[in-house]
Amino acid sequence: MSIVADHVKAVRPSETKAMTARAAALKEQGREIITLSQGEPDFDTPENIREAGIQAIASGKTRYTAVAGITPLREAIRDKLKRDNGLDYSVDQITVGCGAKQVVFNGLFASLNPGDEVVIPGPCWVSYPDMVRLAGGTPVMVECSENLAFRLSAEALESAITPRTKWLMLNSPLNPTGTLYSAEDLASLAGVLRKHPHVWILADDIYEKLIYPPARFATMAQVAPDLYVRTLTVNGVSKANCMTGWRVGYGAGPAELIKAMNTIQGQTSSHTSSISQYAAIEAISGDQSYVTEFVAEFQARRDIVVNRLNEAPGLRCRTPEGAFYVYPNCAGVIGKRTRSGQIIATDTDFAMYLLDNAGVAVVPGSGFMASPYIRISYASAREELQRACDRIVKACAELS
Repeated sequence: MSIVADHVKAVRPSETKAMTARAAALKEQGREIITLSQGEPDFDTPENIREAGIQAIASGKTRYTAVAGITPLREAIRDKLKRDNGLDYSVDQITVGCGAKQVVFNGLFASLNPGDEVVIPGPCWVSYPDMVRLAGGTPVMVECSENLAFRLSAEALESAITPRTKWLMLNSPLNPTGTLYSAEDLASLAGVLRKHPHVWILADDIYEKLIYPPARFATMAQVAPDLYVRTLTVNGVSKANCMTGWRVGYGAGPAELIKAMNTIQGQTSSHTSSISQYAAIEAISGDQSYVTEFVAEFQARRDIVVNRLNEAPGLRCRTPEGAFYVYPNCAGVIGKRTRSGQIIATDTDFAMYLLDNAGVAVVPGSGFMASPYIRISYASAREELQRACDRIVKACAELS
């Protein structure tokens, strides 16, 4: 008899982590691999934030904190949500966790009963369906067409909702496609949600600041204030502030839900690092002029990658509005043969072909619940991206 619980056996390992691990193993063998599989900015954490962390250590801010997070950080988050999103929350309506990922999981675990359904537009971040399963719910995947820029339509949302639906999970800009939901898009979805008052909205806004002009960010509780009372807004400092390793995310929502989430966190991780919390205050309230520079650089990299990949035989790549990913359609290489005679039958085959033959690590679209695609992170130096794209174009041209 296995010691592993049945509900854990149903959970898949993260495809992004798995591909990054494969690339690392090849590097250890002496292979020269360009890794474009990890969703992590390559910039250092800005100096003012690093200094805030150092000062927290020097002043002894190294002890346990409140489960929900230190009050000054929650006050900073409250002010940010008001300043940037026009949302009013009390400090008791805000919780801080070990990254936005934990906040999302806590929200699901605090609210799902067996048989509850969670509507997830696909493609989606690899962890969403498995977090729903771990929390006891049932993920309901809704395929979103590339022709609609991978956006969930009001009609598709209406068709997916049942009496058992508890949540709609909405990530914008979207990992893996970079798709942004405009205020108009969200208003259309809100029209459906008003007809179904039992459905809550989990708005994952972690890429909020990484938007390419002229696109503008909007979030559901801002666009539809009447849905504020059943919306959990999730964000963090990992992406735009280059703090992936600091592990600080936050959620804001109804006090009853936040209290339940804090109960779960109190019995699991307790809280995120005290040092990270003090650094996050600076990230949220301090100078953020660097974000403009980051966005401009990411946009330049995006354009390099999109333009070059559209020259690759068999690939088609749309231009994303945000985040730092492209999601090329690779249907044109499915069914082709490699020089060794192997048939590329799936996007996973294609991703492995690029890793083994071109030395480029990408993630197959199957990990994001949509095939045949691959996800490429362009959070790398321009020169490295250019070399990687050259290799991909060459590898595609060698298929027959």
